Amino acid sequence: MGRSGVRGERSRPGGSGGGSPARADDLGWDESLYAGAAPGDDTGAADRPPRGHRRGGSRAKRRRHRILGWIAGVLAVLVLGTAGAGYLYYRHLNGNIKTDKLNLGEHKAAKPTPNAAGQTPLNILLIGSDSRNSKENLKLGGHKESVGAAALADVQMLLHLSADRSNMSVVSMPRDTLVKLPKCTDPKNGKVYEATVTRQMVNSSLARGGPGCTVATWEQMTGIHIDHFMMVDFSGVVSMADAVGGVPVCVDANLDGRNHATGEGTNLKLRKGTTYVKGEQALQWLRTRHGFEDGSDIARAKAQHMYMSSMVRELRKNATISHPNKLRTLAEKATDALHVDDGLDTVKKLYDLSNELKKPEPGRITMTTMPFVYEGARVAPKANEADALWRLIREDVSLDGKGKKKKSADETSDDPAAADDKIAVQVRNGTRTATAAAVPGRASDVTRTLTGKGFALAVADQAQSLVAEKTVIDYPSADLEGDAQAVAKSLGIPLSSVKKSTDVSGVTLTVGADWRTGTAYPKADDEDASKALDKEQTQNGANDKECMKVDPNYTW
Repeated sequence: MGRSGVRGERSRPGGSGGGSPARADDLGWDESLYAGAAPGDDTGAADRPPRGHRRGGSRAKRRRHRILGWIAGVLAVLVLGTAGAGYLYYRHLNGNIKTDKLNLGEHKAAKPTPNAAGQTPLNILLIGSDSRNSKENLKLGGHKESVGAAALADVQMLLHLSADRSNMSVVSMPRDTLVKLPKCTDPKNGKVYEATVTRQMVNSSLARGGPGCTVATWEQMTGIHIDHFMMVDFSGVVSMADAVGGVPVCVDANLDGRNHATGEGTNLKLRKGTTYVKGEQALQWLRTRHGFEDGSDIARAKAQHMYMSSMVRELRKNATISHPNKLRTLAEKATDALHVDDGLDTVKKLYDLSNELKKPEPGRITMTTMPFVYEGARVAPKANEADALWRLIREDVSLDGKGKKKKSADETSDDPAAADDKIAVQVRNGTRTATAAAVPGRASDVTRTLTGKGFALAVADQAQSLVAEKTVIDYPSADLEGDAQAVAKSLGIPLSSVKKSTDVSGVTLTVGADWRTGTAYPKADDEDASKALDKEQTQNGANDKECMKVDPNYTW
């Protein structure tokens, strides 16, 4: 998970190479700011609570960030204390944070259009690296032969926070998903990785210049603009989990995560029911697949979602941190564990982000896995369903089926439309994307649909296909607005997709990548969300009754 002081690491104020690490009180930390904290108080008591006990408010803000895939952790609460505890200590924490360029690709997905209130969604890519290039990471997983090998992005989750901050979606992509990787340039040494002709496993994107190439891969595949990434490695997960305390997880039978006959699996061993896991045990839960359900990466993603949902609920139950020693520990562990894009290079920025992420209630958080199909031992995005899911996220449609928007009356133009058979319409094919070729004959197919509806003057433009994320109808002047809206209404295209443009000479329909098949324009509403999601792989953040199913071959 990307630590090990690789790229973008900064010098650390207050401590010089080879010397003893700077102490918090040397950097301006003032414990007198924390009235009521017991002198010398440590975190031990917070690690021992029974079920239902309030486990140190650290998890409260902390877990909210670990819903980010165990990467954003503790920063929300720790900033509240450290911001006033000393400027030098604040600078020291900033120096802990490792940064990298956000997107190493040549093409960036378009930023979303703000809603009526001027708000935009927030998309964060959560990355878990399997790096073994440190003694700590090697001890926690892998073999000696893994040392020196390029790190792989074995965990990838897209966190989407809605523009109005009412709901959140988290979508996992299996590490062995086959995709074409974009051209990426390593900012550290200038090495260029050319775009792949054949499909490769998506986790290899991290080895092509760093996390910014993983971001570029997601943007190319989904068309979703990504605002930030957060990455941690094995030791980062463990240090964070130790710092913030346990998270309750549940199994439906006694679990032994290792097959002792074959040696496969992890050292996770749990009794039936609910157990608080922390530290290395938390990492084992997040890495385990042998023993859960069918032993696949899909089952592992479900366990990770369960862990994060539980974290969010714990976060909501807890308050704030009052113990200075614990706050200091959280501050050090969290900032040292994180590897983020250069837009999150300070504790203040991370704190501001955490305030946004804590807004949705657990019941409005949906976690799922990208719809997929098996291709041998690998998987690939399930064409229609995966495309529908990415479109819902691009259009900021909630995945939980709640919060349906009231349909406002169509803003019909005052310009009267001509008779359908008198409206000239040019239809263009805009179904080509960065990852998929244009649908052959798409303009002709939609033209036939229009003529069948009475638009006799509709013609297909046979020129080279365009790239259009969404289907649009353009018109050049106000006297053609009514005609353009008549075309939209006949096909079920929302009037918000009818635009005035000086780039066209008449009513022009561009069939976009959101309408690659069928004669009826697909609507991005809550009904579509229910069809796009795999129910077996989808969880609601408020559901605290689920337990992971244990493979009978992995029980004790």
